[in-house]
Amino acid sequence: MIAYTYPLADLFGTMLGFFVLVIWLWLLIVIFSDIFRSRDMGGGAKMLWVLFVIILPFLGTFIYLIARGGKMHERAAAQAAQQQKAFDNYVKETAGAGTNSTDQLAQLAELRKQGAITDAEFEAQKEKILA
Repeated sequence: MIAYTYPLADLFGTMLGFFVLVIWLWLLIVIFSDIFRSRDMGGGAKMLWVLFVIILPFLGTFIYLIARGGKMHERAAAQAAQQQKAFDNYVKETAGAGTNSTDQLAQLAELRKQGAITDAEFEAQKEKILA
């Protein structure tokens, strides 16, 4: 019964409209993130771009893409590189760079050699490190 009141062409039109809406929202999110990511614009310029895109969405978006779209990928790549660097530094700090198991075993061997720990303590700590 629904097939008679809602033909297949209308279904395809609705699907096309839905996908265009999703693409449009994605484009707006990308543009707003690029506006706020940009370090070469001051606060006033960012405010004007945001107002322009909100008040005249189609025209504002197309003019933004023409005027500043060429550098969008560079700003995105710079932010991704910055995030990767911050993540790498976090991992190094968390993992304790320079204190790998080889260094820890060498320190334990030195402590055993100095007599600060016994052979049993050395073996127990060695098992913990190697586990």
